Amino acid sequence: MSEASVNDPALIAETKRKLEELGVKYCFAAYVDVNGVPKAKTVPIDRFEKMAKGSELFTVGAMDGMGLVGPEQDECAAVPDLSSMTVLPWDKRFAWFAADLYYHGEPYANCSRTILKKAVAEAAKQGYVFNLGVETEFYVYRKTEDGIEPVQERRFKGPCPAYDVNQTVLGSVFLDPLVTAMNELGWGVYSFDAEGGHGQFETDFDYADALTMADRVTFFRLMAKSIASQMGLVASFMPKPFSTDFRSGAHFNMSLADAETGVNLFDRDAMGTGALAEKHGIAFPDLGYHFVAGLLDHAQALSAITCPTHNSYKGLLAQGAMPDMSWAPVLRCYGDNNRSAMLRLPMSRPCIENRAPDMSANFHLSAALSLSAGLEGIAKNADPGRPFNQNLYQSLGKASAKGVHKVKGGAIRRLPRTLLEALEGFEIDPLVAETFGAEFRDIYLDFKMKEWERSFYTVYAEEREEMLEFL
Repeated sequence: MSEASVNDPALIAETKRKLEELGVKYCFAAYVDVNGVPKAKTVPIDRFEKMAKGSELFTVGAMDGMGLVGPEQDECAAVPDLSSMTVLPWDKRFAWFAADLYYHGEPYANCSRTILKKAVAEAAKQGYVFNLGVETEFYVYRKTEDGIEPVQERRFKGPCPAYDVNQTVLGSVFLDPLVTAMNELGWGVYSFDAEGGHGQFETDFDYADALTMADRVTFFRLMAKSIASQMGLVASFMPKPFSTDFRSGAHFNMSLADAETGVNLFDRDAMGTGALAEKHGIAFPDLGYHFVAGLLDHAQALSAITCPTHNSYKGLLAQGAMPDMSWAPVLRCYGDNNRSAMLRLPMSRPCIENRAPDMSANFHLSAALSLSAGLEGIAKNADPGRPFNQNLYQSLGKASAKGVHKVKGGAIRRLPRTLLEALEGFEIDPLVAETFGAEFRDIYLDFKMKEWERSFYTVYAEEREEMLEFL
């Protein structure tokens, strides 16, 4: 094995000393499965040295979507990244480390974190650091005799609770310890609020390099669920819990920095603008336009990763059963401050915002494919075409069966309407195999096709009630 944490006895000893000083009793070296859910064994602190050297082995074939299926296959070792040491703020007996899987002494090709590290290394060869911010949206519920209710004891009575101060205050029994924990970890929370769904919230915190951010959002889901559970609550990252309420998005705010200077290369003030800005009318560096073009070219395959569940596609619609517009992206295009487009070039910050991802994503895989798509656009000096800055929801009634919408100024393809549509693009996109490897592409495709078939062909009670005597 070649991890620095394995070959550096002084670093291992120093890390253990810090853990003991903090009163930590148990450690997790946590890798993520295909769903982005952390998996680990619990290791007592007196066995920390062995854990740091990859002593904990895992039969990953016992879990869907990880490869190495079969009782004859060897196990993988989880090797912790010691720089990611995180003492659980809500239970300081435990420390969490992001981990990479190793197989036969080499990085395991189907490990999500390894896949992202490979994409990040390719960007570094080209002189770039990929930075990422994620806007985390989620619901918090109370369990009742009748099912579940929003965490707030007094339900909002108006059409939309977004930004309602009273709803935030009523939710502070959960939000205050969550935000306190985030800031204890140094994440730099700069705002949080009640979102558009009943019992839905959003937290916004400082961006970081993509690997750090993917690790953090993975940990965030664990932290939010654990803090909620201690209070008898449920924190949910299901993309669309109710058809009449908003989905939980996870908008990706992406930028490239110069690896030597740290300058944000999407910052128009620092970098200036070029021919594409003059052509398309948005003050944004040409490098950013190229990145946008790459994301659009691979939007269908990207959706299979950033919106990875059957339920995800019940949120990518203009209105549906909701009383108001969904504010979710529907069309595969970009605009300036346009929230009805997949990609947004916000004038308030120098980045590209992808509004399609949701909170069910595996963030390591999502970041890896996003980066690869953007870098391909740069390599090709690709032009993303004209922006669409109008309210695109008003055009959605004019779609063809193939999902093409005729709007003022041109025709735009929809984002995939189902997981199946997304997987069709994922299967044939050559960038997928290049980024993930052909083996993992096939593993993911097989896993998600089974999910699609299981979810789509199940007959639900509501469906039966509606149709049983209708015809």
